[in-house]
Amino acid sequence: MSTLTQPPRTPAGESPTETFRPPRYRRPLGIGRDTAVQYAVLAFLAVLVLAPIVPTLYQSIRNRPLYEAGGAFTLSGYSDLFTKAGFGEVALNTLLFASLTTILSLAIAIPMAIVVVRTKLPGGRLVALAMQWPFFISSLILGFGWIIMYGPAGFVSVKVQQVFGGVPWNLYSIPGMALTEAVALAPIAYVFCANALRQSDASLESAAQVCGAGPFRILAQVIVPLLRPPIVYSAILVFSVSIETLSVPLLYGQPVSIDVFSTFLYHNGLQSVDPDYTMLGAASTVILVLTLSLVAVQAKLLKDAARFVSVRGKVTRPRKLDLGWLKWVSIACIWFYVIVGALIPIAGLVMRSFTLVFTPLQSPFRTVTTKNYELVFDSDNYVQSLWNSLVVAGVGSVVVSVLAVLAVMVARRSTFKWGRAVEYLALIPQSLPGIIIGIGFFWAFALAPFGMGSALQGTIYAVIIAFGMRALPSAFGSVAPAIMQIGAELDNAARVSGADWLMTFFRVLRALITPAFAGALVLTFVIMLKEYSPAVFLSSADNNILGTTMLSLWTQGRAGSVAALATLQIGITAVFVALAGLLMKGKHHA
Repeated sequence: MSTLTQPPRTPAGESPTETFRPPRYRRPLGIGRDTAVQYAVLAFLAVLVLAPIVPTLYQSIRNRPLYEAGGAFTLSGYSDLFTKAGFGEVALNTLLFASLTTILSLAIAIPMAIVVVRTKLPGGRLVALAMQWPFFISSLILGFGWIIMYGPAGFVSVKVQQVFGGVPWNLYSIPGMALTEAVALAPIAYVFCANALRQSDASLESAAQVCGAGPFRILAQVIVPLLRPPIVYSAILVFSVSIETLSVPLLYGQPVSIDVFSTFLYHNGLQSVDPDYTMLGAASTVILVLTLSLVAVQAKLLKDAARFVSVRGKVTRPRKLDLGWLKWVSIACIWFYVIVGALIPIAGLVMRSFTLVFTPLQSPFRTVTTKNYELVFDSDNYVQSLWNSLVVAGVGSVVVSVLAVLAVMVARRSTFKWGRAVEYLALIPQSLPGIIIGIGFFWAFALAPFGMGSALQGTIYAVIIAFGMRALPSAFGSVAPAIMQIGAELDNAARVSGADWLMTFFRVLRALITPAFAGALVLTFVIMLKEYSPAVFLSSADNNILGTTMLSLWTQGRAGSVAALATLQIGITAVFVALAGLLMKGKHHA
């Protein structure tokens, strides 16, 4: 009896090489589809990013607003910035505020991500979901809630003062501002770190356990070093967001004359009767150079990406570590952050939306009403702003997430010679304050040829473009660590089989980065739903969104309507995130 395996029979007239013939791809005009897609991504990002930047830089050296004819070259904006406007103190306050916010955000997010994803934690899924709740709330809304509960006349502050004779915190200071902002931004770092931990291979941890390492040594010497890419991305992102955030510094800093960069632009650009656009352009340019330097530092730290590869062709499921009694301490810390940082301010905000008067001097149940919501739904403008926000967030999140995946693929997963330029273009928007992006696009639309600008100016499409540009760095940062952790041997195997760059992505990488894409989708939806600053210059009376409507109502002293709109926004976000979580259930290890 023969044990040799017979080769498969070949049909008559057909050679074996024809059966396994590699795929062939058309090359119109000698250009492959890989090259066409890569250059298209580069060109689109260049136009998107440079459109608001070029007018801003030009404005910084022009002695007249761009919408006025004439004008001449000048450097007076820079000299006025550093000699007359007190920009040095503003820069120092901004540096202190952004640094403290970044440190607090990482101190909250990194330990919690490791504990939730890599250790045995009772109720781990609920804890993981609760850790992200503060991110669903905009800093503006969170600031209102913190003032209501922890401000000098807040409910919690009054009770603490009655018991202890004083309040150990002061919201109207840089540490108070940084703490509030850190509570709002910590979920960004948490999402980046948690996604990276879920994707990483556990073989290194298993090897450490075989060598006798305990849980804490594995955490310190194996898991934490592998988190450098998401830590660096989230640190740069949190620092940049802290530089340009307007809401908390405006609410807390204005009463005590603490100016940071965003409030400096707000006071000198929006509130000034005669804005000095030349000085505003100079201030924006200085901050742009600072943040670009941070991006360069980020690229330097992540230069040797091969050190962080932890997902390869053979993947093992992570074995969760047992922290013993410390798991109860971890649970207590996480719930303290969620309850004190988010739930109590949200509860105060919701109570304000259902009351006529909300003060610690009387029971809120004596003035319970639904008039705040009736006022919102009886107004066509408020309902239209709600619908506009949904359209902007829904359409924009899909477009931005797809664009982010393409940008990461070109920058980190191709041999395209301009790949590094694509990454810089995708990250540059995080260096631009929302106010400057709004002004820049306003000027760009005014100067656009063929009437394209007039077709976009004042429409919801202009808002989508500006908000999408603002959300692009977050989506890029959400997807990039996941792709960097996938070993290159998977791509090489597909390329050896004849697949080109696009086919490799669709057949091999697409499924692996699906959780990261879903995370980017949720992240950009939330960001675009609560964004508002660029819309101040781009939206019209018929195309307002929730943020601009709430800001307008707050300046009019209509806190009840603001609380009602804010509660609706929180509810919409919670429903969307819950549905996304159900749809993605069980696909974290796809």
